[in-house]
Formats: sequence, structure tokens, C-alpha cells
Amino acid sequence: MANPDLRSEAHPLTGLEGDHRPLLDRVGDARFVLLGEGSHGTHDFYHERAEITKRLIIEKGFSAVAVEADWPDAYRVNRYVHGEGEDANADAALSGFERFPTWMWRNTVVLDFVEWLRNANSSRNENAKTGFFGLDLYSLFNSMEAVINYLDRVDPEAARRARYRYSCFEHFGEDSQAYGYVASFDLSRSCEDEAVNQLVEIQRRAMEYLNRTGGKDFFDAEQNARLVKNAEEYYRSMFRGRQSSWNLRDTHMAETVDALVTHLERHNREPKIVIWAHNSHLGDARATEMGARGELNVGQLIRQNYGNEAVLVGFTTYTGTVTAATDWDDPGEKKRVRPALPDSYELGFHETGIPRFFLNLGDGAGRTTLLSKPRLERAIGVIYRPETERVSHYFRADMRQQFDAVFHFDQTRALEPLEKPERWHEIEPPETYPFGI
Repeated sequence: MANPDLRSEAHPLTGLEGDHRPLLDRVGDARFVLLGEGSHGTHDFYHERAEITKRLIIEKGFSAVAVEADWPDAYRVNRYVHGEGEDANADAALSGFERFPTWMWRNTVVLDFVEWLRNANSSRNENAKTGFFGLDLYSLFNSMEAVINYLDRVDPEAARRARYRYSCFEHFGEDSQAYGYVASFDLSRSCEDEAVNQLVEIQRRAMEYLNRTGGKDFFDAEQNARLVKNAEEYYRSMFRGRQSSWNLRDTHMAETVDALVTHLERHNREPKIVIWAHNSHLGDARATEMGARGELNVGQLIRQNYGNEAVLVGFTTYTGTVTAATDWDDPGEKKRVRPALPDSYELGFHETGIPRFFLNLGDGAGRTTLLSKPRLERAIGVIYRPETERVSHYFRADMRQQFDAVFHFDQTRALEPLEKPERWHEIEPPETYPFGI
């Protein structure tokens, strides 16, 4: 074996209850557990995160699940798991996820988890229920609509002002990128002041609205107004370069976590939050080449803000299949994941010969040869282009500093969408075709 020293540190996963005990012990009293993923379309990552999260809720009283998803769509799920709203089942509650890539949240694992969470909450009083929230900021126009709908119910005159402010965006036909392109080159067309002023007004009248409605849905409205302000800046920044837009997006996600902390404390809940997002968002950027080029991320910001109260967990694979697209807005396909490249962590984990394992990077594992220096690490998002794998899907990282622990699944399978695209059942032959058959 190429990594006998790592074998002695790895905790094999057997599918039994003891699989997660080392992680739960590592979590201890921490209030933030960040569960990553090496791709946005791997069943094993989603399933393991869901099972870990169930135990964090049951055994450690975690009060919120925050995911890399749009706020309005996730808040619809939040209403459902609280036994509110008009959705009859988890499938209906997830139907708001219509934007590409739908399979990230409309899949069989999330469906089962949402139903489980509603059932778990049903036996608890309102202040003991666990919520489900979105961290992302792509929902510019949906969030504007949500703000106006809330104000229509509680303050029609304020709703009229919100409509007037947000009408600034009407020239772009709900095309966020078209808005960003125009506003980035013509500041007179920017709607920045309108978005900021709307957020300021809602926050200034917070106590009035909270007293008027008993607090119902105010947090949702405030978050949507904050999202409009941040998304407006994000779409303008897209045309200034990757670093600026990436940092704005991850800063927004970290600010949303902070807002959840305040919200939970306001309702006398201990803020204990489990976060689901890609490894590239949740591993500390300072330990990667992302940080070297000036990018920060959620994992870094959470560590800076909360220190040892945060536990960062990565998820990796060596090979298998994944649900991903070839280009943005293309249908998802079941794609074959190529074996990991030389000098990568994934290849080193494969060479332990252990099919699935947990590794606490704070233990003796930090002294193993594989982890003694920075190496390549794979990142598959919603796009997978194996023909340009090294350039498109690898970056260099120091995993010991990036994460506190890692789960490795040597051979994984594709996440199953609720609505399977026409070509999802097809899969390309192995690279050695026809000789490898």
C-alpha cells in the first residue's frame, strides 16, 4: 500500500451507527458544522451529509440547516418543515427550485431529508424546531417580489414605495446578468441606491413590523431586502472579474449565517447551524491557491468570526459517476468521473485501499506523508469537463489547514434528480473503450 501510515489513522465507514461517532466527538460543543462536497452531483456526499445532520439535530440540538441555495426557494421549504404553508409534501415544497441546476436541491436525497425534518419537527414546540434556509444570492427578482408581497400585507404604503424603488430594475426583463452588464458600464443606470434605501427602510421599521405581526415573516422579508442589495452589487461586479464577484457572494453567505445567529437568539434558540455547500466554499480559502489570488470564502469567514466553535469537513472521491452539465443551463447528465490525477489527495486516499473512511485531520493524520505538503484537490461544480480536467477541476491546497476532517468515498454514484433529463440514464463508455470492455 502506498499509504500504510494513513490507513492506521482512517476510520472505515461500515454503514453502521458508529460511522459518525468520531465526527460527533470532534464536533463536541461546536456551534457550526460545515459539511462540504467535492461535487454538486454526487449521491454519496448528499446522503452522508443528510445522515450526519440528522444526528447533529437529534443528539446535539442543531437548530438550523443552511444550504448553498437561493433564499426564497429554501424559505418555502422552511415553512413546510415547520408545518406551515400550502405544500402538501416535500416534492411540492421543493418545487420552487426551478433555476439551473435544479438537481442540486430537487433530488431524491434532499426530498427524503426534508420529509424527515418535517416529521422530526412535528413532535416539537415551535421554538424547538429546526429550520431550513438558503445562503445564496442569485434570486434578485424573486427576492424583490417577496419584499413587496410582505409589505402588501403589513404596510401597503411602504409596499408602494418598494414598488417604485424596485421599478428601477424593470428595464432588464428579470435578466440579472443584463442588468449587471449595463450597470457596470453606466453607473447612471445602477439601482444601487434604490436597493440600499429599501433595506434601510425595512430595518428602520423593524420593531414596528415585529409588533404589528408578532414577528411572522419579518425575518424572511428583511433577508430578501438584504439579498436584493447584495445581489445588485454582485451582478455589477461580475464584469469586473472573478475575484470581486466570488468574494461578494461568499461574504453574503457568511453574513446570512450571522443573520441566522441573531434570528435564532431573538427566538431564544441556541444558534447551532449545520451548513451544506461545496468544498470550495467551506474549506478555509487561506489554505488554497484561491486565497493566494485574493479570494476568500465562507469557511475562512466563519473561522475568523467563530474560531473553534466551527468544524470544517470536506468530502472527496476518487472515481465513479456524477450528475453534471457540460455547459451552463444544459440538462444534467450522468457523467463518468475520471480517476484522480497524480499528486492529488484523492489518489492518495484511494491508495489506502479503504473504500470509504473518515479522517480527523487534527489527529496523527497530520503527520502522514500524504498530508505533509500541499497537493492537488478536485472540485467538480455543476459543470464537469473531463477533457480539461486538470485546468477545469483541480486546485492546489493544504488540506490540513483547509479542513478539520474529511470523508472519502473511493467510488461514488451520481445524484438522482427528481426530474431526470432525457440523457441522464446514458453514460459515456470508459476511456479505454472498446478495449477495456
